[in-house]
Amino acid sequence: MVDGDTIQIGNYAIRIFGIDAPEMDHPYGRKAKSAMIALTKGHVIRAEFCKDQSYNREVARCYLLDGRDLSEELVRLGLAIDWPKYSNGCYAQFETPDARKKLWRAAARQRGMFPPRGS
Repeated sequence: MVDGDTIQIGNYAIRIFGIDAPEMDHPYGRKAKSAMIALTKGHVIRAEFCKDQSYNREVARCYLLDGRDLSEELVRLGLAIDWPKYSNGCYAQFETPDARKKLWRAAARQRGMFPPRGS
């Protein structure tokens, strides 16, 4: 796990589809990464790659073998928010009531108020 919305498989960094989790140096960043580790540790992850890339990372919808969508799970936990620009809003219904307030830096980034990672 790189952070809450990026996983590393071999030499490949994979951006989890449709969500925005806080960066490691943002509030809740370490908690988001820990939650992703807890969800995936010891499990096989199935990745369905999208045609998009994000900062030289492949983008994929990622699932546990029991069918749980990792994006949905992290949003349900309140540790990521839907990114409608990329998801078409498919995870918005799973956001916790306080998610956008709690993850204010990610929400502000979506509104263009903070530069994207790597810039």
